[in-house]
Amino acid sequence: MKLLTLTAAMLMISLITFAQQVATIKGKISTSNGRPAPFISIGLKDKGQGTTSDDAGNYTIHRVKPGTYTIVASAVGIKASEQSITIAAGESKVVNFTLVETDQALEEVTVAGKNNRYKIGLPSASLRLNEPLLEAPQNIQTVSDQVIKDQQIISMSDGLIRNVSGATRIEHWGDMYTNITMRGSQIQAMRNGFNVVSSFWGPLTEDMSFVDHIEFVKGPAGFMLGNGDPSGMYNVVTKKPTGFNRGEVSFTLGSYDLYRTTIDFDRKLTNDGKLLFRLNGAVQNKGSFRPYEQNDRYSIAPVLSYQITNRTKITAEYTFQNAKMTEVGSYYIFSPDGYATYPRELTMTQPGIPPTRINDQSLFLNLQHNFDDNWKLTAQAAYFKYNQVGYSSWPSAVNANSTVIRNVAIWDSESSMKLAQLFINGKVKTGGINHRILAGFDGGKKNYMADWGQSHNLDLPTAPFDLNNPNYSSPLNGYPDFDRTTPLAQRAINAGGLMDSKYLSAYAQDELGFFNNKVRLTLAGRYTYVNQSAWGGEAYSAKKVTPRVGLSVSIDKNTAVYAVYDEAFTPQSGLIRNGGKVEPITGTNNEIGIKKDWFDGKWNTTLSVYRILKQNELTADPTNVIITDPADPANPIRENFSVVLGEKRSQGLEFDLRGKITDGLTLIANYAYTDSKVTEVTPGVTGINVGDVVPGFAKHVSNGWLTYTLQDGALKGSGISAGFTYLAGRATDTWSVGLQKLPNYFKLDGGLFYERSKFKITGNVFNILDKYLYSGSYYQYLNAYYYQAEAPRNYRVSIAYKF
Repeated sequence: MKLLTLTAAMLMISLITFAQQVATIKGKISTSNGRPAPFISIGLKDKGQGTTSDDAGNYTIHRVKPGTYTIVASAVGIKASEQSITIAAGESKVVNFTLVETDQALEEVTVAGKNNRYKIGLPSASLRLNEPLLEAPQNIQTVSDQVIKDQQIISMSDGLIRNVSGATRIEHWGDMYTNITMRGSQIQAMRNGFNVVSSFWGPLTEDMSFVDHIEFVKGPAGFMLGNGDPSGMYNVVTKKPTGFNRGEVSFTLGSYDLYRTTIDFDRKLTNDGKLLFRLNGAVQNKGSFRPYEQNDRYSIAPVLSYQITNRTKITAEYTFQNAKMTEVGSYYIFSPDGYATYPRELTMTQPGIPPTRINDQSLFLNLQHNFDDNWKLTAQAAYFKYNQVGYSSWPSAVNANSTVIRNVAIWDSESSMKLAQLFINGKVKTGGINHRILAGFDGGKKNYMADWGQSHNLDLPTAPFDLNNPNYSSPLNGYPDFDRTTPLAQRAINAGGLMDSKYLSAYAQDELGFFNNKVRLTLAGRYTYVNQSAWGGEAYSAKKVTPRVGLSVSIDKNTAVYAVYDEAFTPQSGLIRNGGKVEPITGTNNEIGIKKDWFDGKWNTTLSVYRILKQNELTADPTNVIITDPADPANPIRENFSVVLGEKRSQGLEFDLRGKITDGLTLIANYAYTDSKVTEVTPGVTGINVGDVVPGFAKHVSNGWLTYTLQDGALKGSGISAGFTYLAGRATDTWSVGLQKLPNYFKLDGGLFYERSKFKITGNVFNILDKYLYSGSYYQYLNAYYYQAEAPRNYRVSIAYKF
């Protein structure tokens, strides 16, 4: 580590004096009264090179050759504004525009501009990439804030993944945890660049009220964000102050007693704009098409930023989420006869079981210092605290006559995470080679404790719960009375529910640009050390150096092809039946792809082909059974052992399209083919064979979302949206012998909207065809199928007002 750090430091010091061969133009566009002018086209006249201003009026034009240009700011319906500039090699020139048009004149431009908010061309700062997404040697897809609003997405687990190729969910956690599967494995969850998974469970799915956008990184991303899975990760980017005084409040009504209010308050606290504040909050009451089920929440997320000097800025962010929900597992049905054998409104939950309560808190501190226009240092720290007092339900027996013994277990847990990062981004030139430098350190400490060692049967063997004639009166065996007087730490020790992890890593990356940066070669390496323990076992440590090599070539200014080889090193937790050692996951990713911006960047396509090999991954032991103590038959315990899979291979093809096709018409469309199979089985493991399909994915995944907005006439600003999800070749989510493959899945959604300058009304219908949709699997130890049904046809209507 010392040698790596010293080498990186000497490299940066020796290169920092060189100039850049290409230049950058950036600035802000405002109205005459100082308000931001979003969605204004900015370009170099007669050069075909440009971009569009964002919500805050900011813009950046990359890779500008030295010379004299006329830069033009324009939009349909306003008078163009021009400035003549001369820019030198390596210069980062600031060119601001003040448009003579009033806010009212620009309001229609803003509404029209939102039609192209489905495409984002730059990564967030938390991804650490100092380049346009078109030039990065990796497949990165971004779900924008406008997509979130248009589709009325209210949480991370609420249909968001339809906007990314190949992403699916195993529905075991409902709206509690997101747990997204992509490229044959569960991908890592990140927030603002931090890995926020403290164990297999978590984090609490983010409410969309404080989310700006979500970045999906396909393949390993260790060079970006620490220990990562070979299949990828998603990074939730939260809202930050913009420097403009504005706000928005929205109200949503929906089927099954959905009532939701959100507020977004963005303000300058000082006239000079150095101290900024933003507050986002949400309150939600939400029922279900199943009786006795709820998911009530509230969240609050204040953010402060202060510009200490012209080059230094600090940001502090606090997020609090509170959830009051029905016990985990309430949404599942178990059947001896197959899937979807009962009405989808059927529930096995018992009214009177106290709700599960969760408090999820996080604190972020971020310091950014720009040494000059080419070098930036970022230091950030985060603290996460998660408390849960709750329950989970699962049957202890499923009988052939469609009766079950319902069981409720305790699930009290607590987790904490202390995380820190320090990294530097730089741009230099050596001879004719441009360099984009990234180097830094990551460190963290995570602790998780849980009591799931107490359980209680609600029903008696002589009077089981009848799925054909459910009776929700007081259970004959009474309600559970779990011990909560003993401290959680001691209960977690008794239940084997202690987990901890400490890690430290250092990394360096150089992207070398040749031939005016048209050819870019990425060379990177990462050293990771991890020490962890789980399930009450002894701590163990591991370390590894993972390399990364990438190549990206610009065929023209709008087209790039890339290839990447990457390795992963991911700690994991589990309990092996024979007490064996749990090793970190290792893996490799080989990938090639092509990216293209069409019609001056209005829309973008990405096509990628990949092959992933993954070793040492833990998976649920197919031989797990329910253990009943004869002295305490009312409190059975389900085994939770894992086995080491050996090796699996995932390979496939992914295609994504997003952006503005024509005026008023925007489209998100994607398709993924995934083939994930076992290639090696660890000696001694039974129930899994070479060639078996890996659980938890669909071979074919296709999604689309089309929006059309009327551009003129009396109904100007109104429009229609429609979208679908299609899954074929669905694998179930267990290894159980005798499992039945899931049928193909098709869901159709759509809606109407009307938008003017200050308000927008949006209405959507979900599952328009009212299909009986579900996911599930087969548990051999229960001799039963289990499935979770999705909601029948349902509705949401939102009204948003800007102030």
